Amino acid sequence: MTMSNASHDKPAMDPALLAKLTGGLGDRGRVAKICSSFGEIYSEFFPDVIKSETGLDVTVNYLGCEIGYKNHLIEDLSANVTLVDATLRNWSQNITLACGNGFVITLMEHLLGATADTIEEPADRLLSIIELDLAVMVFDKIAKVLRSAVNAPGGFEPSLSPPYAHDMRARPQEDRPDEFAAAINMSITLAGIVSEFSLIVPQTALLKTKVTPPKPKRQASSNSAEWTEQLGDQVRRSHVTLEAKIRLQDLTLRTISKLMVGDVIPFRDHGDVRVEVSANSKELYVCEFGRSGENYMVRVKDTMNSDDELIRHLMN
Repeated sequence: MTMSNASHDKPAMDPALLAKLTGGLGDRGRVAKICSSFGEIYSEFFPDVIKSETGLDVTVNYLGCEIGYKNHLIEDLSANVTLVDATLRNWSQNITLACGNGFVITLMEHLLGATADTIEEPADRLLSIIELDLAVMVFDKIAKVLRSAVNAPGGFEPSLSPPYAHDMRARPQEDRPDEFAAAINMSITLAGIVSEFSLIVPQTALLKTKVTPPKPKRQASSNSAEWTEQLGDQVRRSHVTLEAKIRLQDLTLRTISKLMVGDVIPFRDHGDVRVEVSANSKELYVCEFGRSGENYMVRVKDTMNSDDELIRHLMN
């Protein structure tokens, strides 16, 4: 007589039911209420944090929450966001923070001296290397408010990964089960430019949390001006690859098709040769071509824009 393995005969438990039994999935209304509490705290306190660091006024509003598997919630975010993986000891090891690139771009322009009337709606694009450095500060402040709100035992600081683009996120391991989570979505407005940021948090952490408002810090930080000055100095010390373009003499297609190695094409200009110098496809200077000792060089004759305009061009 053949005995069957009883464990093989049992159907697998529904993942949602298992998560409910183990504290990983809560009632939709309860989860939404907890997320709303986070929204209220960020709306009230995050503007103070940005003000104390940068001297700039922002408005934050809670947009609501989405509930589902964590990987699916991240995939559903706009492609025009930058992400950070975060952990907070004694609370959750699997937090993801997302911030719209438009906010970081607009914030950078303000810190470099642009005025609200000169800033346009940012294009959908990846952050530059320098903007990613600024994003580190933004995510650090988002995480600090989270830490204060959940008041995890031990008072540990959040640990954050370097920021990375949404489409650079590593594909989840197929053999690793996903968690039920909630995406807490908020808008952030700076000088009329509206962007969003989100916290994607496993429900195992949310359901055991009593959200408490952090202590208010309404006074401006004494070092905010110093921080902004350091950021501007960092921008100005960044290395930029320059390109020089020289107009050559017009040639017929017949002549061009027969050019051989060693043939010479004259410059179009006679006397001082005009050179247009650019970086990141932005024209910067008008120069003249020459030679210094054994090295060829260009000498700046005129600039295309002011110093601040040049710097803002190079940030894109």
